[in-house]
Formats: sequence, C-alpha cells, structure tokens
Amino acid sequence: MSNWKALDQMGSGAATGAAIKADGYGLGAADIVRILYDAGCRDFYVAHWQEAEPLLPLLQDASLSVLNGVMPQDMTNPDLRHPAVKPVLNSMTQVERWIGAGGGRCDLMVDTGMNRLGLSMDESADPLLQELDIDVCMSHLASADEDVPQNGLQLGNFQKVRGTITARRYSLANSAGIALGHDYHFDLIRPGLALYGGIARTELETVIKPVASLETVVLQVRDLKTGDQVGYNAKFTADRAMRIATCALGYADGYLRAFAGNGEMSHAGETLPVLGRISMDLIAIDISNAEPLHEGDMVKCSYNLQKCAAATGLSQYELLTNLGGRFDRVWV
Repeated sequence: MSNWKALDQMGSGAATGAAIKADGYGLGAADIVRILYDAGCRDFYVAHWQEAEPLLPLLQDASLSVLNGVMPQDMTNPDLRHPAVKPVLNSMTQVERWIGAGGGRCDLMVDTGMNRLGLSMDESADPLLQELDIDVCMSHLASADEDVPQNGLQLGNFQKVRGTITARRYSLANSAGIALGHDYHFDLIRPGLALYGGIARTELETVIKPVASLETVVLQVRDLKTGDQVGYNAKFTADRAMRIATCALGYADGYLRAFAGNGEMSHAGETLPVLGRISMDLIAIDISNAEPLHEGDMVKCSYNLQKCAAATGLSQYELLTNLGGRFDRVWV
C-alpha cells in the first residue's frame, strides 16, 4: 500500500492504477486488490481472461482491464460483459470484432514504438475507431528504465495519438515511466513492478520499499568432513569440517539454479551461503557459523530484488513472478 501511495504522489495528479497480472506479480492478486482498493486504487490490469474471473467479486466500483484483448474464443466468455471489465483492444481485427458484437466500454492500445501489442500509428486515424466507447487510450513504454531517445519518441507519438483518438482518459507511464516526470503521466499511470518492491529507475530507490520476503524451513542438519561433497554432480566440496542444513526450497518454488554459487539465507544476523546446485525442492546451506539450527527452524532468504537480479542475471520481474504456489503468502 505504501508503494502505491508513494507512486500516486509522484503522478502529477493523474489517477494511479495497478498491474496485477501473473497473480499480482506472484504475490497474490486477490489480496492485492483488497489492499489497493482500500488505498484508493480503482483501475486494475490483468493479462488474460482467466485472471479476471476470481477477482470480479472484489472490484466493487473499480474496473479491471484485460490487456491481451479479445480473441474469437473470448466472445462467449460471460465475464466479457461484466460491468467492471474492459477489454483492451490491440488490433483493428479486435476493434471490428468488438463493434460487431455490439461494442461497449473498452480500452484501446496503440503501439508508439515497442512493436509488441497495439494499433499502428497509421491505424490510429482509422475512422472506425470513432464507433468505440473508449475509456482509456494507452500505450506502453519500451525502455523507460533507461535514458534513451526512444522514450521521447514514444512520448511524441503518444501526444499525436491523443490528438487523434477520442477517449475519456489517456495513459502511457509504467513504473519506470512515472519517474520520467509530469510529461509522461497524462490522466492515468499504470505501475506494476514498483508496487511490489522492484526498482525500475534510480529515482525510485528512496521511494519504493521492499514488499516480499521469503522464509524456508530446515528439514535436516548434518556434519561434513573435509572432502565431503554436496548435491547433484558434486559441485561443492567441503574444504573443512562444516555443519550444513538442507532446506525446503528449490527451483520449483522459483528459487532458480541461477542462485547456485551466490544465493544466501540468513538467521539471527548471520549469512548462510547456499552450497552446490539448487534442486527442484531442496537447497543446502552452510550453517557452521550460525546459532544452532534444528529441524523445523526457519531461515530467511536474502531476496533483495536489485541485488539478486545483479547476482543471477534474472530480472526483478522474474524473481517475483516465478515464486511458486507452495509458499504460504502471509500479509503483515
């Protein structure tokens, strides 16, 4: 909630929405809707129609936009006509499909230079668009986390779109785009990563707080002798007598093999290095210098998104969205 409020203050008076796709970036979309609705959020975004259904009872007077638009098979989905739901139309084919089915309130995506989803700049002048009831006309910034000319080019293109397409509101800025300043904010900002503790630009380092912290349980403790080897393919060999713990965490939980050799747990202020390969369900950690640990004790996972991204080569987005369903998600 504090991150949403901080971004809302940065938004130059624009409304502040929330991207909650991929189950709220892995943290639990339903809980996030409840929390952010109480904070004042009224514009939510998912990618797929499957993500919409469980959230509908929570929306009250908020709206939920489905970013991937409407395919032929979506037209029979009863959620399509839910009063809180809006498809984001991404092509002239989708525009024609929507109008042909009777139309209604929608959002519209225009591609201003990312070449991912959205109408082309040429299509933004198509007279058929005048038949749409567009709530939000939007585009998406490709490189807002960098200071590159593409940002200004996309902004200029979107300003042209704003002069061509009639909509109630206009939206361009994602998390990183919010930090680019007032010119990028328009009527609605759409943060995602920053809500969940990710730092998309240095300007956000003093604004955004961590959200997710991980813990795992110790399943077994054992003593090693010099020369003992640990894990698959014996990638770690003890160079001294050691005490290690096997913990219930692995790549099936989103703790990927990229953490081998640089992952860390902690307990009572002590750093506990991860040893050897990451298994599907298990890791080994060095607890030689820790306070005595026993089966059933919990250790914390060092999961600072920026530091872990730098150490593993994974993006901050991957670190969040890969978190598996076996974690209990406890909101504090």
